[in-house]
Amino acid sequence: MRIEFDRISIAAAFLAAVIAQSARADIPIVQHVVIIFQENRTPDNLFHGLQTYLPAADIANSGQTSTGQTVQLTPTSIVTTYDLDHSNHAFGQMYNQGQMNGADLLHCGPAPGTTCPPLASFQYVNPSEVGPYFSLAINYGFANRMFQSNQGPSYPAHQFIIGGTSQPNATSLFFAANNPKPFTALTNGCDAPVTTTVDLVGPNGMKSKTHPCFEHATLTDLIDNPPAGARQGITWRYYSPGEGTIWNAPASIRHMCQPQGLPATCKGPDWSNGKVVLNQAQVLTDIQQNNLASVSWVIPTALDSDHARYTGATGPSWVASIVNAIGNSPYWNNTVILVTWDDWGGWYDHVAPPIDGHYGYFENGFRVPLLVVSPYTPAGYVSQQTHTFGSILKFIETAFSLPLIPPGTFVDARSDDLSDFFDFSQPPRPFVTVPTQLKADFFLNDRRPLEGPDNDE
Repeated sequence: MRIEFDRISIAAAFLAAVIAQSARADIPIVQHVVIIFQENRTPDNLFHGLQTYLPAADIANSGQTSTGQTVQLTPTSIVTTYDLDHSNHAFGQMYNQGQMNGADLLHCGPAPGTTCPPLASFQYVNPSEVGPYFSLAINYGFANRMFQSNQGPSYPAHQFIIGGTSQPNATSLFFAANNPKPFTALTNGCDAPVTTTVDLVGPNGMKSKTHPCFEHATLTDLIDNPPAGARQGITWRYYSPGEGTIWNAPASIRHMCQPQGLPATCKGPDWSNGKVVLNQAQVLTDIQQNNLASVSWVIPTALDSDHARYTGATGPSWVASIVNAIGNSPYWNNTVILVTWDDWGGWYDHVAPPIDGHYGYFENGFRVPLLVVSPYTPAGYVSQQTHTFGSILKFIETAFSLPLIPPGTFVDARSDDLSDFFDFSQPPRPFVTVPTQLKADFFLNDRRPLEGPDNDE
């Protein structure tokens, strides 16, 4: 299966979607939306103990194994020497037809010279290591029912957060289900060798493979070409530590990447005009220099990502530094910050996902945390509504009066718009600075490697 680049088809899909959808209500007070996309955690794993401060938070203290045993969750550091299987296959194991009792079956991959603890999935991060996240939840909004849109790992998750799908094209019945293989740290999308493939999953368990270079519209296309009735003059920027990481979603969209040369590299205008920024810390400089785009995706390095086996202890400070930079700037009163995690990472979670009736062979996946930070979000608000990655896209569409991503059949079309988190009729609340060990200067002057994880399924 190979996807051919066709701008005429993209344009036709745009027209159909615009005609099919009535104008959305603009939210003029929202001028900027920042999506901070961290890695591989569940609410039970990352926010254990939050219910002490927010009684409405749905966090479990124990879980069930496939043999019916009740297991108490035990503490561990956010920094581990092992990673848990979180592939599409692992989703099926842990989900176990909705019983949510298969986490003990997941493979654990230790670093060389180390071993995995027993029942490694049934652990939670020491709350003392994630104080900034707790502070954000207590002072702003926390979601009890935020689910990743895909049933698998990072690569398809990152496709969903920018385009609302991991389909190779808008009419395919298949979804990219896993990370590309053979893995390379430098090329994993349209820039990947022709021998690189990604697993696809379709209805009734159908399987296939394709080169990880897709062609369909994304939210960036709507921002670049807003139709009549939408907010005009809006901009976007995608911050990433590198082109070839599996976390760099634009590299897998052909009309965004426009690969050239051998070995191929992304050479499209988005890469040369400052929209795709291969330096994630540049977001801090752009905030300081009053150069924040209307919509920003912020992708961490592995060391700042919270990703098991690959992270340092700096992820919470990384997130806090961005939030504090915005909160202590003129942007605060017109900005919404959405912090979420791209997949569950193999960690236990007790809430069964709401499997989509039509796309149930791939939507939805397990719970991931979601923090909503804005001056219009009540302190300590705990949402009980169901949200997905599509909800983030839908919120942006609502805020800027954009239509659905063409052709109107992606996950944004079947998601809410996070409206329960906001009361825009109230005056903006003052910013509450997030206590954090490391400040923005640390990340602006960071000399650690700019890299994503290994192929960690």
